[in-house]
Amino acid sequence: MSTTGPAPLKIGPHTVQPPVVLAPMAGITNAPFRTLCREFSGGRGLFVSEMITTRALVERNEKTMQLIHFDASETPRSIQLYGVDPATVGKAVRMIVDEDLADHIDLNFGCPVPKVTRKGGGSALPFKRPLLRAILREAVTAAGDLPVTIKMRKGIDDDHLTYLDAGRIAVEEGVTAVALHGRTAAQHYGGTADWEAIARLKEHVPEIPVLGNGDIWSAEDALRMVRETGCDGVVVGRGCLGRPWLFADLVAAFEGREDRARPTLGLVADAMIRHATLLGEWIGDEARGVVDFRKHVAWYLKGFAVGSQMRGRLAVTSSLAELRSGLDELDLDQPWPAGADGPRGRTSGNNRVVLPDGWLKDPYDCAGVGEDAELDTSGG
Repeated sequence: MSTTGPAPLKIGPHTVQPPVVLAPMAGITNAPFRTLCREFSGGRGLFVSEMITTRALVERNEKTMQLIHFDASETPRSIQLYGVDPATVGKAVRMIVDEDLADHIDLNFGCPVPKVTRKGGGSALPFKRPLLRAILREAVTAAGDLPVTIKMRKGIDDDHLTYLDAGRIAVEEGVTAVALHGRTAAQHYGGTADWEAIARLKEHVPEIPVLGNGDIWSAEDALRMVRETGCDGVVVGRGCLGRPWLFADLVAAFEGREDRARPTLGLVADAMIRHATLLGEWIGDEARGVVDFRKHVAWYLKGFAVGSQMRGRLAVTSSLAELRSGLDELDLDQPWPAGADGPRGRTSGNNRVVLPDGWLKDPYDCAGVGEDAELDTSGG
């Protein structure tokens, strides 16, 4: 069968085939989770780190330095940066280049959480067009041969859409590719992603690849997004929570194959143990790794016949043996449940976007945004 998807995605010198990208997710897309997703994909695709704050990187914050660790098998090494001060962003990018810390830099202009937007960062920042341009110019200049991409949302809300202007600025400043989440900051993760906006952006900036993000819950969704919007690739976020084998499905779909991963509960349990083990090895402490894994339990078990008492018990385990013991008490022969491929993760929407005072008065007035607005911790 012929290939179903688009041509291979080019991110600077890197070819991404199939054109599938793991979205940066705070507290999720650390090295262990990227390893797990990459194992299921057979090493194909692009897997981006969770958000790294430029100030924290420049100051060599201990947590941040751990977050930028890449496994030896990760190629290309892809790091996402967040910053609001052009000078600090430039310093961080030069540090990455000078110390060979990554092969690709993505800039975060899509985060909607209040602690980011109240500083004028994330999805709030593209409203200030000159500031966006200054950050991109600093980053691209400092990056040299390293490709720089951006991820953004449609805008702050329906009355303050910025994605078309931001896409054009990105092209003019030498950005390699843009990814658009088809929601505004006010929507957070609620409602339905606007795929038509992705199509409009693709028409608006034909010079560079446009990636689509939002409501990709299955491989079929990914193919449909490419078909309906003409985008050059897809960015997958919440759809892979508790389901890293989605990347195996995506590889198969873009290669025109119909096989899909439908693991039994026993195979899901094995993936859970593998994930928790990798976290423990990464952190350097088994118990802390299992504790960090707890947030993934409900996602992995979605749709399976597992009683609330057992779910609660598994969500408070503190050792691999305890986690394995609890899983072994389940009916591990259960087949993949109907409906488990659907939405998962946060779905809240219609939120008031927390912004700096007077932020929306003038898109060209960038006074008051500087180094003191930088966050000092990474990971979202």
